[in-house]
Amino acid sequence: MINSSTRPTIGVFDSGFGGLTVLQALLTYLPGARYAFLGDTARLPYGSKSRRTIARYAIESAHFLVREQGAEFLVIACNTASALALDAIQDAVPVPVLGVIEPGAKAALEASRTGDVLVIATDATVQSHAYASACHARGLRAVEKACPLLVPLVEEGWTNHPITAEVIRIYLDELWAEATQKAMHPDALVLGCTHYPLLRPLIEAAVPPGVQVIDSAAAAAHAAVLQFNGRAAAHPASSGEQQTEIHCFATDSVEKFERLGSRFLGRPVGKVGLVDLGG
Repeated sequence: MINSSTRPTIGVFDSGFGGLTVLQALLTYLPGARYAFLGDTARLPYGSKSRRTIARYAIESAHFLVREQGAEFLVIACNTASALALDAIQDAVPVPVLGVIEPGAKAALEASRTGDVLVIATDATVQSHAYASACHARGLRAVEKACPLLVPLVEEGWTNHPITAEVIRIYLDELWAEATQKAMHPDALVLGCTHYPLLRPLIEAAVPPGVQVIDSAAAAAHAAVLQFNGRAAAHPASSGEQQTEIHCFATDSVEKFERLGSRFLGRPVGKVGLVDLGG
């Protein structure tokens, strides 16, 4: 729990608003903190940009959260930025920085008994092979699958639509066929995109029995709590904690952020501030 005499500020950054699923998970464990969330909506998608450009964008966002919002800890709730710019962000700010990929791989290691895991993510994240590398570093075999249709389906609000369920089934059938060809026996599936937790019920219904679905957003939130508190275990706070303070910012389309962001956060995001970080 957070010491009642302190009110730490945790900065959360994403290229859009999908990272609000990470913030939602953080609220379970650290409800007494002040949160500053920045979505760089003017410059998404990051996946089509070069590594150098992604690093520049992410560093500018990190500077805003640390210098102007007083963030004492940063969570990079963006798979592309975590994959391609985490080291650059860590070098650019004087506070601890955590990405979403390493916690997701660690959670997969803890969940898997066969040592074979699967990952679904966006094209950019899959092309970076960041999850595969993080899994391999832990002795796991991993197969990644890009699922580009899932993000627009989530943003359309079709999180419980038969079409979405069918798209998920097709993607997972293809992924399992590839794993079978490699003589793998996967028992864990990592959700490598912060939009995907909204599809978790459909995904869990589509995987074979005994396969555990790993939410990398929740894994990142739990890892952030352990690092932020410097302790070995984290437990949800009681209802007696002080009120959570949340401030959301976007670099464009604040009306869309306010409308869709509440769906990702599971509560109203409130008035979203407009921030100009440059071109």
